[in-house]
Amino acid sequence: MTSTQEDDFSQLASRVARERDRDAFTRLFDHFAPRLNGYLQRLGMDAGAAEDLVQEVMSVLWHKAHLFDPAKSSLGTWLFRIARNRRIDLLRRDRSHLLDPSDPILVPDDPEPADRGIEARQRDESVRAAMAALSGEQLELVQYAFFVGLTHSQIAERTGLPLGTVKSRIRLAFGRLRKILEADGAADTD
Repeated sequence: MTSTQEDDFSQLASRVARERDRDAFTRLFDHFAPRLNGYLQRLGMDAGAAEDLVQEVMSVLWHKAHLFDPAKSSLGTWLFRIARNRRIDLLRRDRSHLLDPSDPILVPDDPEPADRGIEARQRDESVRAAMAALSGEQLELVQYAFFVGLTHSQIAERTGLPLGTVKSRIRLAFGRLRKILEADGAADTD
């Protein structure tokens, strides 16, 4: 880089620091962003991570341009040092090398066979149809017990029915559901 270019970049950085000059920042961004990106990728960063880090470095330029001292270094040296240090910080924070890829918690489950999903949907449809055949009171008690998760005593309190009545009506509802589902299953096998 020529000393004229360095002076130009220093003046642009000064305009960013003093005036928040967007045009000056754009010119600096257009010049340094691709160079920083290439530098970071040569150091082994993938393209996406390098792009993110370049954005961070350029944000530092925008917010902290007043810290740049042209007497100590060129703007390019300052920005590349920031990029290098941020990359080192990322590497220090990265703990992925501590993970064991063969750890069972990191191994995904085998996908469920398609026929099981179809069978489950058919079973759900059958249960829904069977529940629709229950009386309103039986359906309400089954819903309290199995969808809301209430105990028989809690259902009795909520409905005002005696505990024995709640138990017998739920038992009758299950008997009816079983008959409907067995008849449905027998019809499916014919």
